[in-house]
Amino acid sequence: MMKTRLKVKGHLRSYMRFNIYLGFLLLALNAAVFLVSIQAGVLLSAFTVFYFAVTLTLYYNNKPMIMNELVSFATEYGQIQRKLLRELDIPYALLDEDGKVMWTNYAFEQVTEIEGKYNKSITSLFPVITGDKLPRDEDSTEAEFDIEHSGKDYTIKLKRIPLKEMAENSAIIEAEGYNGYLIAMFMFDKTALNIALQELDDQSLCVGMIYLDNFDEAMESVEEVKQSLLAALIDRKVNKYISSVDGICRKMEKDKYLIILRKKAISEMQDKHFELLSDIKTVKIGENSMSVTTSIGLGTDGLTYAQNYEYARNAIDLALGRGGDQAVIKTKDQVTYYGGKSQTVEKNTRVKARVKAQALREIITAKENVLIMGHRNPDADAFGAAVGIYCISKVLGKNAYIVMDNPNSDIQPVVDTFVNGSEEFEEVLITSQQAIDFASTGSVLVVVDVNKPSITECPDLIKYCKTIVVLDHHRAGNEVIENATLSYIEPYASSACEMISEILQYAADNVKIRPEEADCMYSGIMVDSNNFQSKAGVRTFEAAAFLRRCGADVTRVRKLFRADASEYKAKADAVSQAEIYRGSYAISICTADDCPSPTVIGAQAANELLNIRGIKASFVLTEFGSKIHISARSIDEVNVQLIMERMGGGGHLSVAACQLEGTQIEEAIGELKNTIDSMMESGEI
Repeated sequence: MMKTRLKVKGHLRSYMRFNIYLGFLLLALNAAVFLVSIQAGVLLSAFTVFYFAVTLTLYYNNKPMIMNELVSFATEYGQIQRKLLRELDIPYALLDEDGKVMWTNYAFEQVTEIEGKYNKSITSLFPVITGDKLPRDEDSTEAEFDIEHSGKDYTIKLKRIPLKEMAENSAIIEAEGYNGYLIAMFMFDKTALNIALQELDDQSLCVGMIYLDNFDEAMESVEEVKQSLLAALIDRKVNKYISSVDGICRKMEKDKYLIILRKKAISEMQDKHFELLSDIKTVKIGENSMSVTTSIGLGTDGLTYAQNYEYARNAIDLALGRGGDQAVIKTKDQVTYYGGKSQTVEKNTRVKARVKAQALREIITAKENVLIMGHRNPDADAFGAAVGIYCISKVLGKNAYIVMDNPNSDIQPVVDTFVNGSEEFEEVLITSQQAIDFASTGSVLVVVDVNKPSITECPDLIKYCKTIVVLDHHRAGNEVIENATLSYIEPYASSACEMISEILQYAADNVKIRPEEADCMYSGIMVDSNNFQSKAGVRTFEAAAFLRRCGADVTRVRKLFRADASEYKAKADAVSQAEIYRGSYAISICTADDCPSPTVIGAQAANELLNIRGIKASFVLTEFGSKIHISARSIDEVNVQLIMERMGGGGHLSVAACQLEGTQIEEAIGELKNTIDSMMESGEI
């Protein structure tokens, strides 16, 4: 065991040795006297010897007594300090190097409800304080934790106290060769402060907007004399709902409301899953009247009221861009979605399409080049939409180029149809690097069939083009192309080709396109609508009729999508091995290893599984390119987009997908099942 040597030090040691120091001064004086008189020197020497004898005797005889007195004083002083610490109102404890509790005061014992000496690790009291989090190193002498204990909030502070420094600061003793340390622990009660901060946060102002998605259509579905009654009933529902959470609601337009409420009210609305979304659908007058759907956008946690208002505007845009009938809450760092379970309502009017077409015409006319880009690994809809924009650009007399690096084998027949052996049309297809070289201030970038910049064919191209147009039919998510000059996102549309076909009719007069180009656009509608079986509305058939008039042929298009025998067998195998989970969800694995595009086979298998009676949604997992691709499909009962969004993907209410990295097929199936279970328990699906 290491021994500690105790000795007097500091000012006390100097004071006790002062007489000895005077004796040495007397010796020097004695030597000087010898030079003057030997007799006086001898006499003084005798006195000096006597002085040293008396001084040393007193020093060594009185030192133990003085040390005892000092120790007694230090003990009494330490007892006073110990008593003060024991009765200190702040919970306080001393821990050893391993985190074991050595000493506690009364306040600490009351908080932790321990009695007597507690010789256990602090981790047994507070599991969050583990051994690896203690301040053991000289560089990290402090640590801090926020915990909840017995219904109260505490901030725990740990401070490393070296014993060597304590000894060196002592006026009495010093310890040599000892490097041990203790850990002082303080607990500060932050309950009242946190309650006050939470109350302040709950009272902070939030701004919101409520839009009626299909107000005009709902009004047209009832008799004219009853329209005012329907509007009054809707107003009453909205105002009553906002008043129930102590908010303010003001009508800005016939179908738009501005709401102001406390942040606490948003929590109440979240807990009840925004009841207004479902309650307002019950407002009907007559048997054949249309249900009204609502979109809610809320902005909160902004630094200013103006910033909250801007968040609310962004939130309502996201809600409308995703098809409406949902609530979106936007903060600085997060966007949360609620609802969105119903099918999007198709607009009967083409006014919006005409307005967007005119805006697109003005943009293209003012530029020299048009760069057209779809999503990575493009499908027939992305390429067909790009061909449609190319046709508009050529009619307006502009050079247009389609950005596509490596078309997969599934759309290669469509690409070959467009090119049709012509060198002129081969030059229209350019790579990403060529597109970047073409990009300039005189170029406009048109992004089709995608609104997420990260999955476009060339994300870097977005940075090089200042004028950007986005035309898409997928629901908008958190990641969007910012600063777009023109954005036209309509989730109700079956495909991007349907949207471009409508724009094509208004963008220029007497538009004429080649039959091959019409085939490309018609194939895009057929693929995304699953041969007009999914999301095919009135405007879908009108767009298809327009393309038929332009020369599109159903037989030629059908031949473009005939599958090889191996692909057909892989699809049949995926369908035959499907697992029916919870009686309504078909889950299968597509092992099309010898097929060039197994993900497409998986998507086709997911469509086939919906033909099984009782299946509400289908999920087919395909391992391709070190990722697990999940294709999700449904008819009308389940919003598969919500499921895929929970797993990091997205899409439509009935057509969605996601990609998982760093996981195995079995793990991905387990994650999918857990997601379905949790969403069913919470009522989201």
